[in-house]
Amino acid sequence: MKYDHNYDDIINLEHHVSKKHPQMSLYARSCQFAPFAALTGYEEVVEETARKTNERMDV
Repeated sequence: MKYDHNYDDIINLEHHVSKKHPQMSLYARSCQFAPFAALTGYEEVVEETARKTNERMDV
């Protein structure tokens, strides 16, 4: 593995804490990773496909 030393100047610095902005809660941070609107309806399509597959197996 190659080590480039790209972050040697900052790697041991203390983590910055803003005096102006409050720290975001874990819940608020997790909301940033919620599914995108483009995937709306995806679960319904998967469920419908599974239903059709199960119906064929039952026949």
